[in-house]
Order: sequence, then structure tokens, then C-alpha cells
Amino acid sequence: MNKETVYNVIGIGIGPFNLGLAALSHPIPELKTLFLDQRDGFDWHPGLMIDHVTLQTPFLCDCVSMADPTSPLSLLNYLKETNRLYKFFIRENFFIPRKEYNKYCQWVIEQLPECRFSTQVTDIDYENGIYIVSTIDTKTKEKQIFKTERLILGTGTQPHIPSFIPKNDARIMHTSSYLYRKEELLSQGKKIAVIGSGQSAAEVFYDLLQNRDETTELGWYSRPDRFFPMEYSKLTLELTSPDYVEYFYNRNETARKSILSKQQAQFKGINYDLINDIYDFIYDLNIDNADPKLTIIPNSQLDSVNNDNPGSLHLDFTQLEQEVPYEQEADYVILGTGYRYHEPSFLKNIQSRIKRDSNGLFSVNRNYSIDENGGEIYVLHAEVHTHSYISTDLGMAAYRNSFIINDILGREHYKIEKKIAFQDFDVEKYAELPTAKI
Repeated sequence: MNKETVYNVIGIGIGPFNLGLAALSHPIPELKTLFLDQRDGFDWHPGLMIDHVTLQTPFLCDCVSMADPTSPLSLLNYLKETNRLYKFFIRENFFIPRKEYNKYCQWVIEQLPECRFSTQVTDIDYENGIYIVSTIDTKTKEKQIFKTERLILGTGTQPHIPSFIPKNDARIMHTSSYLYRKEELLSQGKKIAVIGSGQSAAEVFYDLLQNRDETTELGWYSRPDRFFPMEYSKLTLELTSPDYVEYFYNRNETARKSILSKQQAQFKGINYDLINDIYDFIYDLNIDNADPKLTIIPNSQLDSVNNDNPGSLHLDFTQLEQEVPYEQEADYVILGTGYRYHEPSFLKNIQSRIKRDSNGLFSVNRNYSIDENGGEIYVLHAEVHTHSYISTDLGMAAYRNSFIINDILGREHYKIEKKIAFQDFDVEKYAELPTAKI
């Protein structure tokens, strides 16, 4: 494309969600697209790429299959091209290793020339119906400008560190950087505390549990009253459906907040098998060792971390049900405190074009757009408050991408399945029926 090219779409950020959109846009000739990422290449959560860990969603939740099962960019085709399809068939497991998913995504990118890395977006301006995207090459420092009719924001979430945690202390880390520090933890951390009740905290705890030596003390602290499993029953899975998106979106702001507060177990829990594996491993340890140097305490809110002592970290907790404060010491603290969306700074010049709700969050339209005109700036993974926790689920990514592509084209290029749930979430149609006479 020459410098005067005006793209139909520029996507910013190439994570799994925008990668899926790039893959589904690729075979549509009337769409000129470009996808930019400041990283040097695709590498999905490298600090948590622990051996033998699988995705939480089935393999069909790849970049394209739930929108177009015939796509050459499907995971099944990747397996065929890499001579692994029969191995996958014999394995008989819907849940692929996280490492394999990462390699699959990297393979997809090789087929998509519209994906560019090492390209940081610095500013976006708006002139005469066109968005002007200013970029800098992170390696050569060369500046370049691109023009587009629409933007798709896929910059994703960032590790969340609570504000009371001391800054710039190498003894405190987020689970997202675990593998970079694993060797150091195992060789120098004689007392390690893992904080968090979710999947990442459980994976890190289990990996340390299996690899530590007999002198290392390991603690796991969780704010909820138990280490609860992610809910994976089939009727519950219908909440990850187009039907439920429609239902949730049409609730008011207060109702949405209430609904989200009740859905922790479905999206924020731990894989059921992993919880059992952890218990079984500890059980085996306990056969020969009555004191396996483990501390596991639920109902524990971390209130502060004092790092004044160069020898160890001082942790203050409150047991929430007993309302009892207590203290622990650790050489290292690993925070499984999740991820949060941070609005990118390059939007500062186009704030007047973005709609906000009463809390200052993006006011996201049903079609995933946030601009005043309702079809210019789309978001991926920044709409939990309007479209439910489904926004973070890989299983619904192809649906959302299909919805956006169809909206841009003004026609149904990808078939949208609208009634897939056996349940009725919305009962208004029954409320409108005339009262039956007895």
C-alpha cells in the first residue's frame, strides 16, 4: 500500500482477539486492513507458559473455526500442515496445551501480511472523516503515518498490582512474570507466598509445589472463603452465547453490575482437575512427611506488605470471617491479582469522538463500537461492563469478530447464530402473552 492508502480498518494490538479479526478479514477482498503491535512478535503470556498447562476452552475456540469451520487458518488445518493431526486425534482431548495454542497463533500470523509488529502507535487524530494513525518503528525509530476509516482497539489488559504493594521491589512479582523468575525463586526463595484464588495463582503454586526442594516453605492465600472451581457445567456454559450477550446488554447499568458480581465462579475460578491435582500431590507428600512446609489459608485479605526489612517481606492479612488480623513472612511474594484494562494514551486526541457512561467507562454499543456515530471505533476485551464476562472468553471471540465484520460490511458475511441456548434468559415475550383462562 502506498502512503495515500486509506484502510477500511486498522487494528491496534495483535493479541488473540485482534488476530482472529485479522484472520477472518483476510479472505474478504473489499476490506483493506492493517494490524499493528508494538511488540517484536506474538508470544502469548510467555511468563505463564508452564509445561502441561492447557487452555480453559476447547480447541474450536481458535481464531476462525466458530465463525468459519472451513477456513484454512483453523487449528485443525495447522495440525495437518505441521503433521500433528493424527497425534491430536489419538490424544482425544478437546483442550490443547497452551504452548500449542501459542505456536498455532504464530503460524496464523505467518499467513497474514497485514499484521505488523515492532510498530508502536503514538497518536491518533481525526480529519475529514479519516483517522490519522501516527506510529514509530521500535527498532529503527522511523516514523510513519497510516490513514483509516475505522479503528479496532485490541490492546488487551495489563497485570494488575494493588496500589498498596511496594513499588520496584524485586522480591514482589506478578504471576505474569513467573517463568522469568522461576529459577531464582527455586534457588533463593526459602519462603514463598502466592496470593490469589484464580487459575494463574493455582498454576504457579502447583508448579512450585512440584519443583521446590525440601527446605522451601510455600504459602497460598486466597480472599474468597474457599479455593473454588471454575464452573463448567453445560447449562452454565450457555452463558457464553449470543443469547446471553443480548440479554445482558439490554439490562441497565445497575443490573449489569449486580449480575457481574455474582459470576465469579464461572470466569474467575480454578480448573477443577487442577484443584484435585494439587490436593492429591499434597496428600502424597503427607504420607512420608507430616509437615510438608505448606500454609494454605482461604478467607485471607492481604492488607499490606512491608519491605523495610532487607531480609524478608512482612505480610499483614485479615481473616475475613473471623475478622482477625494475622502476619506472615516471605522471601518472595507472587501476586495472582489478575489483569485490568488500561485505556491507551494514544486516544487522547480523539476523546471527543468517544462515548462515556456515568462512570467514565466506554459506553459500548451493541455492535462493540464506542464512537458517537456507532461504527468507527470498535473495542475488543474492553466491554465487560456492557457485554458481560463473555468479553474475556476465547470461545466468544469469533462471534464478536463476525459481528464487527458484518457491521462494517453492512451485510452478513459470516453467519451469526442467534438462538443457541436451550434456556430463555429474557422472559419479556412471556410477559406479553395474554393471561390464560382457566
